[in-house]
Amino acid sequence: MTVTISTRDRVTTITINRPDARNAVDPATARALFDAFLGFEADEGADVAVLTGAGGHFCAGFDLKAAARVDGADWIKAVDIPEDWRDAAQQPIPGPMGPSRLMLSKPIIGAIEGYAVAGGIELAAWCDMRVAAESATFGVFCRRWGVPLIDGGTVRLPRIMGQGCANDLILTGRPVGAVEAQGLGLADRVVPEGTALEAAQALARDLTRFPQTCMQADFLSARPDGAALADALRREWRSVASFAAEGAAGAARFASGKGRGGRFR
Repeated sequence: MTVTISTRDRVTTITINRPDARNAVDPATARALFDAFLGFEADEGADVAVLTGAGGHFCAGFDLKAAARVDGADWIKAVDIPEDWRDAAQQPIPGPMGPSRLMLSKPIIGAIEGYAVAGGIELAAWCDMRVAAESATFGVFCRRWGVPLIDGGTVRLPRIMGQGCANDLILTGRPVGAVEAQGLGLADRVVPEGTALEAAQALARDLTRFPQTCMQADFLSARPDGAALADALRREWRSVASFAAEGAAGAARFASGKGRGGRFR
């Protein structure tokens, strides 16, 4: 299974389980993540979710090996935004990384070890809070492959960090460590290496102790409404055309072994 789900003490932990690929998300994993978070939203026995990755990394983005194959291209076509999509809160549809177009009523905390890069930083930004290990690395690493941010990164990163800091990450694609990420507002808490999941689950349990109706009402009010989010994501989705122009070739270069480990040459 490429996604595992467990619930304890009203906290659901959803784990991307592709450690050999640094938890890069292929189409099957994207669909499984989407379904997992819909299940969490519907589960009356869970109040908070934690999203994490197995084997020491959060997520290295969309699996560019899959993107270079027919199944990757088919998945991008399958997640095209429908013409009648108007409200992210009321009309759940999958994004390329899976849950990135969902607007849930209950909070999600990212537990981040290792890499949260490319589509992985977009999943981290989709989370409502982020607990990062001291050794975690964030970055728009897809910059060097011509692969656009199409999972809400251009929408959420400016809202989290401010436009200037978001521009720095989006334009340069540079790696950002956990301490700097906390200074930028991207990481909410920084904890010792190997303890991000434990710390995120403890934070989640703390949230479950509050009256949930009130907390969820304030949580909803603090965010843009579902229609505004849908408009912003639709605008971002126009960039998918650049994947056909540049990203497919970049994905093929990655699949051939270029640029592994964050190297930009």
